[in-house]
Amino acid sequence: MKYSANSVWENSDSYDVAVIGAGHAGCEAALAAARLGLRTIIFTVSMDSVALMPCNPNIGGSSKGHLVREIDALGGEMGKVIDQAFIQSKMLNKSKGPAVHSLRAQADKDKYSRIMRETLENQENLDIKQTEIVNILTEDGRVTGVENFSGMIFPCKAVILCTGTYLKARCIYGEVSANTGPNGLQAANHLTDCLKNLGIRMYRFKTGTPARIDKRTVDFSKMEEQFGDERIVPFSFTTDPEDVQIDQVSCWLTYTTKETHQIIRDNLDRSPLFSGAIEGTGPRYCPSIEDKVVKFADKERHQVFIEPEGLHTNEMYIGGMSSSLPEDVQYAMYRSVPGLENVKIVRNAYAIEYDCIDARQLLPSLEFREISGLFSGGQFNGSSGYEEAAAQGLIAGINAARKLQGKEPVILDRSEAYIGVLIDDLVTKESKEPYRMMTSRAEYRLLLRQDNADQRLTKIGYEIGLIPEERYQRLLKKEELIEKEIIRLKSATVGTSEKVQNLLVSRNSTPLSSGSTLAELIRRPEISYKELETIDEGRPEMPEDLKNEVIEQIDISIKYEGYISRQKRQVEQFKKLEKKKIPEDIDYDKVKSLRIEAVQKLKEYRPVSIGQASRISGVSPADISVLLVYLGGK
Repeated sequence: MKYSANSVWENSDSYDVAVIGAGHAGCEAALAAARLGLRTIIFTVSMDSVALMPCNPNIGGSSKGHLVREIDALGGEMGKVIDQAFIQSKMLNKSKGPAVHSLRAQADKDKYSRIMRETLENQENLDIKQTEIVNILTEDGRVTGVENFSGMIFPCKAVILCTGTYLKARCIYGEVSANTGPNGLQAANHLTDCLKNLGIRMYRFKTGTPARIDKRTVDFSKMEEQFGDERIVPFSFTTDPEDVQIDQVSCWLTYTTKETHQIIRDNLDRSPLFSGAIEGTGPRYCPSIEDKVVKFADKERHQVFIEPEGLHTNEMYIGGMSSSLPEDVQYAMYRSVPGLENVKIVRNAYAIEYDCIDARQLLPSLEFREISGLFSGGQFNGSSGYEEAAAQGLIAGINAARKLQGKEPVILDRSEAYIGVLIDDLVTKESKEPYRMMTSRAEYRLLLRQDNADQRLTKIGYEIGLIPEERYQRLLKKEELIEKEIIRLKSATVGTSEKVQNLLVSRNSTPLSSGSTLAELIRRPEISYKELETIDEGRPEMPEDLKNEVIEQIDISIKYEGYISRQKRQVEQFKKLEKKKIPEDIDYDKVKSLRIEAVQKLKEYRPVSIGQASRISGVSPADISVLLVYLGGK
């Protein structure tokens, strides 16, 4: 059969779910949908961009480590992959309380991407296609398919947009401006027009990355060596801790100098960030070195981390010095840093602009309010970071699948997960800059620790269908052991025997004047469960694969019991407002005593609950009281 040059060929293969973009969000979205039994296809402008790390070579970090563990607890992939691809690992903030402990791992970037790509390629129900999607097809407000650059149509029932930083991407340094995606990969230049035609509001955001340098030209003797943890904790709850006890690669710490800052100040007129050549808004919490020097003019130096990009490359990443300055200025600037005096640049630093959306157009399920079957996740939603992207992609993939299965969406609230905080912030608050997850954004962070992500979310992952039976039963056994042992510790007593007093003195703890329960001893900051071994004759035997996890939860539960109980009471009040649903057909103009601004904001955002309404800027506590009275009288 002959086809004319103007004909549009409809692919004979139809899909349930189409994912556009194969970055960290797209990978999680596609895997989730496919694993839930939906026939899925994932599109990428380049197979070389699958799970690419175009910026920092690490996974996790403060609050981001929480997200990775939550992704894993729900059945996602990021934690498993980084456990196989890391080259250094650290638990951050160990000197502080458990609420802010957070894993961070340096990655072998090529290995991470390769493992994730192999996972996609071998996933049942999942096809991968290198092509640029230029059009979302809809009919009567519902998604019906996608069209690529050559005019081929792929029929589908749901689409997940995970375009990252590729939409109309432009990389800039100095006077150089190239219409490419990250690392010189092809940009996606045509989809934006389709989205705007669908009525979707767009933003123009910016991010940036430092130069990559040749390891052979670095003088490490002038830097401080940064080691990984002696005992490594894996990200995934399914990873055997013994499998990640590897020989680690060092990172290095150095600092900018007064000379560095002067070079930058002398060349600000050549920086596109300050000349007006960059239109997009950049991330406040990950500023360029130009921004740091201007905004923190009183600081004589800034930290600079020299981090390996992998085991089989000499490229190193200059953490803390992202820039869009011209190439000659970059050389002068970097060479003014101790240890980099003779450095050679492999890849120039650059800023990148890209199109993204106003995420307030999304429901908490990450489906567009006005277009049935169209979902969105990742940096395209106005966030930043690999971990934030992966978390959104996972939820978007789950909910796209559940929509097609006729099931209710999975919506995690702010008291259940950092993922809940992340998505709630994106869909209810205006983001005028790329959104970054931080522990300070989580009101209930003592409950949302990285160590208990499995207890919070694995049951949900099991109910969804992403957690296998064996893993679920392991969790139930762990919870049973924790509960039984805490009950025993609260009733088991010790007296003032010589053995007990010697233990306390050896730990610089006040000796007992009368009997005490073991739980009361554990509440002391200097005493832990393991340290009671010599005086606790009733300690039960525990399975080796659960022992350390159980002990960690016992220590935290007992030491922070009062604070945890207080936060649980706060959550109960929070959930009352979350459960108070607002009817979809409510007419806010008829709600007497609502302020004009509140009416405008409520009509614009259409919150699904009183709790969500209370977090919308411009809606006051008095407005919420009015709404509660109105709904109570309906």
